[in-house]
Amino acid sequence: MKMEGESTKFMKNLTEWSFSQYPKYILLPIDENYEQVKPNIKNIVYSEVTPRPLERNLRLVCVSEDALNNILNMDIEMASRDEFIDLIAGKKLPYGALPVAHRYGGHQYGLWVGQLGDGRAHILGEYVNRLSERWQIQLKGSGQTPYSRTYDGRAVLRSGIREMIGAEACYHLGIPTTRSAGLVVSDETVVRDVYYTGSPKREKAAVLLRLSPSWFRFGSLEILSRNGEIPVLKQLLDFVIKEYFPDIQLTDENRFIRLFSVIAHRTLALAAKWQGFGFTHGLLNTDNMSLLGLTMDYGPFGFVDSYDGGFVANCSDGEGRYALSKQPDVVVWNVGQLANAIKPLLSPSQQIHVTHILKTLDTYCKNKILETFLMKIGIREERRGDEQLVEKLLDMMQQTGADFTSTFRQLAELEPNEMVNEIKLNEKWSLKRLSMHASWGCWLDQYRERLEKEAVDTSSLGVFEDERRRRMLSVNPVYVPRNWMIHEAVLDAERDDFEKVRFLLEVLKRPYDVQLDAEAKGFSAQPPHWAYALKISCSS
Repeated sequence: MKMEGESTKFMKNLTEWSFSQYPKYILLPIDENYEQVKPNIKNIVYSEVTPRPLERNLRLVCVSEDALNNILNMDIEMASRDEFIDLIAGKKLPYGALPVAHRYGGHQYGLWVGQLGDGRAHILGEYVNRLSERWQIQLKGSGQTPYSRTYDGRAVLRSGIREMIGAEACYHLGIPTTRSAGLVVSDETVVRDVYYTGSPKREKAAVLLRLSPSWFRFGSLEILSRNGEIPVLKQLLDFVIKEYFPDIQLTDENRFIRLFSVIAHRTLALAAKWQGFGFTHGLLNTDNMSLLGLTMDYGPFGFVDSYDGGFVANCSDGEGRYALSKQPDVVVWNVGQLANAIKPLLSPSQQIHVTHILKTLDTYCKNKILETFLMKIGIREERRGDEQLVEKLLDMMQQTGADFTSTFRQLAELEPNEMVNEIKLNEKWSLKRLSMHASWGCWLDQYRERLEKEAVDTSSLGVFEDERRRRMLSVNPVYVPRNWMIHEAVLDAERDDFEKVRFLLEVLKRPYDVQLDAEAKGFSAQPPHWAYALKISCSS
């Protein structure tokens, strides 16, 4: 938030604001041939290409004030200016812009699909803010690129809203993520088959302003390795080390092993975070896996409501490959593909070293997930039997249909001795449902016993209980962007009413605080009956 008297620190127009004159990515191979269709480009990392501006009655849907202030050093007043809308729409390129599309490949649903790339996104340039942080500014939905294949290069309003809300919500929840700064819609329309059911319809085109320190993915390395472009692979890896992993020395002959280890562990820590919030990415292909350990490319994501380990956010994932409970295994598999990508640069002994790292990752990920869930129930240090305690809780939640987010929050709001009190339970709708399980009383006895062991080192049980609840309230949110909330916001936005989108973004800035205006709209109450039958849209 902007403090009183600080308005002069933020820029209010694009005349004052500009990109870094020399983006770091100019040090990497860039194709300057402007042809729009290039199925088999080689030995380049980017293609220079100008956005195709969105036209026809442009409107600003929403902005992230936090991203504008704290990343771009823009005053919120900037958002009211036509030039800001023109920037997002691709009509106005600030000084220092060098628009490029990134080339990458990927494994999709476990199969190598070859070259992909930014088919509808343009990195405009890099901005170095007042904290000396370097951010890459990208437009999504800004027209065709050499990697568009047969697609139109556009994004729709529906998908723009979903990513805007998803990315900003994850940031405020504490999940490492790329950011979304603003969304613009027009009267231009494109045809999309929302659920891939053979019933396409026209939807309004939109452009999203996205921010990230880097847009490199696992697939950025895979395409070079798979195609035998080894000198460029080495160049890109050294660039990534120099710019994003300064603790690794370029003179270290084992630098690629160290880089792999850091990325692997950072990525698995991210996966543990996802599990702890019931977040399902929906499309965990290797081209959607950030080299920086960030959540990126919000397509058919979802936060689980009634807990179900088999929850699938992506309606086109018929086999449930990317189901909630399968995410950790998929991420470990994806990290294995990252290891394969750097293999050509490793000696035989270094390859053995990477193999040893890979063998430890499954255990590391499970431990991080257990640590995450123990924090959610107020336990600081793991002891024997804790894994079974967590597993039993999740099993009871699944069998009773208890709400994931609300159950953990309500556990934090009651003292253990209140959890058998009928009057208290009636005030906690999700915990009430969980208490209907036949094993609830037994689990609760085990939980209270475990908390008592945790409290041994505390001066008093009362002090421990206060600390437990404080810790739990700090990691168990009241609000997450539930699918039904986003659905309602999208329906209104398609009628040019953006109030719900903006309200939802405002509420999700403080997901751990009870907010009266959000409560009045039922944001922490049991979701409406129809919400459970909603499908998450796939096409974008």
